[in-house]
Amino acid sequence: MPESRPGGVVAAVRGAHFVRAAERTLAVLRAFAPDRPEMTLTEVAEASGLDRAGARRLLLTLIDLGYVHHDGRQYALTPQVLEFGYAYLSSRSLPQIAEPHLRRLTGELREMTALGVLDGDDVRYVAQVPGPKLLSVSIPVGTRFPAHATSMGKVLLAAMPPEHLEARLRSMELGRITPHTITTREGLLAELARVRRQGFVISDDELEAGLRGVAAPVRGADGRVVAAVNVSLDARGATEEVVRNEVVPPLVTTAARIEADLRLKPARGA
Repeated sequence: MPESRPGGVVAAVRGAHFVRAAERTLAVLRAFAPDRPEMTLTEVAEASGLDRAGARRLLLTLIDLGYVHHDGRQYALTPQVLEFGYAYLSSRSLPQIAEPHLRRLTGELREMTALGVLDGDDVRYVAQVPGPKLLSVSIPVGTRFPAHATSMGKVLLAAMPPEHLEARLRSMELGRITPHTITTREGLLAELARVRRQGFVISDDELEAGLRGVAAPVRGADGRVVAAVNVSLDARGATEEVVRNEVVPPLVTTAARIEADLRLKPARGA
């Protein structure tokens, strides 16, 4: 016979392997929606089809794991839930949308461009277009680098809520890759504050000597940062002022074009 599951949905009988705790956890996560981004415990319980005690235990677990935030009254998802969508984003949606814009930017600047997402403490490349000026630099899709040492990683870390960033930094290993890599929590926090103020970052010689990374955030339809777009340059090829004037504007424009296409994506699938 059919059985009910969280949310009141009727489902087929599950096999012996079925883990109800996983189903209930997903029910709590799915309870949040664009029209209810923040909810009280009672509202979460009602939306997920769970009792208050069960919903509370799952919410507290998700808070400990960094996927939910609680302000004392209401619960809300954190950007860390985007980790669940990484496989989808990296295999289909976001890279496919971004690639034409990356190619356009590479054609304009004649420099390597890329798109990355936060994957744990690393930034993972999900799209890349090589440029003629740095033929020796080849970063395959799927490559991961420590977030603290890359321009895209800094953009993605800077977008995290302060309390979750603090927790992330407590567990991150800020390893030294080059003599210029920022390896202190205080130094990285100051750098991320600058990124938030100016909306982009220029990172010199932190991942590789002689390599300059310039990155800007890409926001999804809900306004949250889902990725970063990047240009890789020879650090000796131009002054920082030239980069700010000639590279940053088309980079930011490219991010805006990707964002515009992301907003259109639901309509395309309709």
